[in-house]
Amino acid sequence: MKRSIACTAIFLSALGLWTVAAQGQNQPQPAPAGSMDGMDMSKPAANSNTNNSNSSKPMDMSHGDSMKMGNCKMDMGKGSSAGKPMDPSHCMEMMHGTMDKSDVASIPPGVLRFTFGDKSTDWTLAKLAPLAHVGVTVPNEHTKANDTYSGVPLMDLLTPLGVPSGPHGAAMRIYLLAEGSDGYKAVYSLAEVNPAVQDSTVIVADSENGKPLTADGPLKLVDTRDKHPARWVRNLVAIKVQAAE
Repeated sequence: MKRSIACTAIFLSALGLWTVAAQGQNQPQPAPAGSMDGMDMSKPAANSNTNNSNSSKPMDMSHGDSMKMGNCKMDMGKGSSAGKPMDPSHCMEMMHGTMDKSDVASIPPGVLRFTFGDKSTDWTLAKLAPLAHVGVTVPNEHTKANDTYSGVPLMDLLTPLGVPSGPHGAAMRIYLLAEGSDGYKAVYSLAEVNPAVQDSTVIVADSENGKPLTADGPLKLVDTRDKHPARWVRNLVAIKVQAAE
């Protein structure tokens, strides 16, 4: 009798363990780490748009490629150019895409167009020649020598359009967008180019070291205060005067 009871108990115990194991197999598995609602985020999601198969692919860093945009440097992990500073225009293209040239496409060659509200005026070398010029000497970081530019002070070309010259009030909200023929753009506040506010000279240069500009010309924006010439727009074709909200 006792042996029968013991066998029955062992059978019921084994049956209970089997039932618990079977129920555990039917329970949903916990989501893996780094997942959302059971979706494994460690793997790239399948792309539902068959026309854009590259959008779900991770960046291939197998060759050590890396981009240090904070310092505007490219470290390709190999070659003699690794880690060297990039040209600012190339940095801008990588961060914001290819520069839009549509704004300057309508400007004829050799023309510098100023716009302020509904007013605009075009300048050429011939029109600038009789105006008062000033000379500025600035360091050339490439040749490690000084270059002397001659040109017309930028404020002298802004005031005929009605741009305020007083360094106060609403004038402090005005800024300039300078653009080159290649679509390169740089921003100055009006106060930065106003000699009544800043101890610097910003000119529209038409000559360098006594000779007409060639690769950088015919006109170039030059600022004596900037330590790096990133805002010295070459082949200057447009300056738009706008006001911040």
